[in-house]
Amino acid sequence: MSNYADYNLWVNKQFVNWLSPKSDELLYTEVPSSFSTIIKTLDHIWSTEEYWFSVISETDLFEKKPENELSKEEIFSGLLNSSAKLKHFINSLSEDDLSKEVKIINPWFECELPISEYLIQVINHGTYHRGQIVTMGRNIGITDASNTDYNFYNVIKAQK
Repeated sequence: MSNYADYNLWVNKQFVNWLSPKSDELLYTEVPSSFSTIIKTLDHIWSTEEYWFSVISETDLFEKKPENELSKEEIFSGLLNSSAKLKHFINSLSEDDLSKEVKIINPWFECELPISEYLIQVINHGTYHRGQIVTMGRNIGITDASNTDYNFYNVIKAQK
């Protein structure tokens, strides 16, 4: 689980480094997808990480400004800070802590699963939307995304 949380921070850094030099015009271009722009999709990944962090840490949900009130730099920074917070929290947990079940009751679903399952959920969710961002980017001419697969991360990490 610690490696997976480390990967999540690494992959979000890869995306921020890839997208930071791109023009606002490209990052705010509307493209048919779950969210209409790359920036809105990144903001959604960040918001969802914050939600799941509040679940697994059993703390209050971080209140953030709406995406339309944030600069792209604030969204990039917020996503990376959220991923670092998640990483540090997960890395501080024992095996027993990761097995602890947390009950969720919200308007969309109810469940009670181990923290480790929620971590898989939040990172898998980010992977889904990062894939959308790559496709959105290709549709507007951004074709230089790097390989961010989990296995690729493990291979390059092992080579260091």
